[in-house]
Amino acid sequence: MRKLTRAFAPIVFVLSLLLSGCALPMPSSSMVSMDDLPAYSDSAYVEIDGNQPFFTDADKQETGSFEEYSDLDYLGRCGTAYANVGQDLMPADGEKRGSIGQVKPTGWHTVKYDCVDGKYLYNRCHLIGWQLTAENANKQNLITGTRYLNIEGMLPFENMVADYVKETGNHVLYRVTPVFEGSNLVASGVQMEAWSVEDDGEGICFNVYCYNVQPGVEIDYATGESQAA
Repeated sequence: MRKLTRAFAPIVFVLSLLLSGCALPMPSSSMVSMDDLPAYSDSAYVEIDGNQPFFTDADKQETGSFEEYSDLDYLGRCGTAYANVGQDLMPADGEKRGSIGQVKPTGWHTVKYDCVDGKYLYNRCHLIGWQLTAENANKQNLITGTRYLNIEGMLPFENMVADYVKETGNHVLYRVTPVFEGSNLVASGVQMEAWSVEDDGEGICFNVYCYNVQPGVEIDYATGESQAA
């Protein structure tokens, strides 16, 4: 089984750079402005740019599996996670999830609310889901995310990609970018992009923004503190 991990330089793609008018280049960079995103309104995600991902033509020629994780920035925040998901990166049959409890992403608080499924407001959200690359306590791949973001926002797209790769044996370019405003420690949301390589996007093609919100709870994204709405 070939599993290639390529850590790329600290090109931490956070929208605070865009808001300040200073966007750093990165390979196949995803460019989206908070000004172009509607405020959260009962839907866990919204499509970006007609649901078409920002991968380049060169990206779309890549048929070898790989995974890349940005270095943490000066605040300890995650940046873009990028992979070409193939069956060789996915968990082996019978492989169990490892512990991730030792990782404390920026803005982490252990807090419960009765209005949250499972009570706990925050999950350690994988940028690239465990079922896709079998990454456990990788601090470059875990952010502080609400239960709502994890289950209602990100999981359906992760499942879609996992099912496709298992069924076809093809590869899916998959990129997740946490969106931090300014020096906030908790991401406002995540951009998720995917493209199935061998069938030129026929099987999988999406570009969405998932909101890091929790209905019934108000979150201070600067610190991660929260209160009932």
